Amino acid sequence: MNTTISFEPETLTAEENLLAEILRAADVVGEIYGVASAELSVTLTDDEHIHALNKKFRGVDRATDVLSFAFRESNEPEVIGADFEILGDVIISLERAAAQAKEFGHSFLREVIFLEVHGLLHLLGYNHIDDGERREMEAEQKFIMTRLGIGR
Repeated sequence: MNTTISFEPETLTAEENLLAEILRAADVVGEIYGVASAELSVTLTDDEHIHALNKKFRGVDRATDVLSFAFRESNEPEVIGADFEILGDVIISLERAAAQAKEFGHSFLREVIFLEVHGLLHLLGYNHIDDGERREMEAEQKFIMTRLGIGR
């Protein structure tokens, strides 16, 4: 997958091995779901920034761990004649990921990649609104994390 990683704020940083794993996870998801040539944007951020986005776009006045913005669900015009698909944006709060990793008793790397996978599945049309959808999405998440070799 053609993945771009950015930081907001730009002063935020992450270790190279985390960035490499984010790229690898996107590539594996791309292979599994037939979107290997798709375009993806991953933004690593803090609680303040993701809180503002969550409030603006979802009307929820608090920080969250991950947000997904699917291009195919937007009002943007379709890209005609392209040999790639623009999937969209996944935004991950590194602060929330660190807190959740500690809370759940697993690594920071595992939590960030899990959040990325969760966000990517949303971009691919998966959801967890009802129990059936939730079970299906959880099964897909587990399958991908196993394929990545990243356990709890």
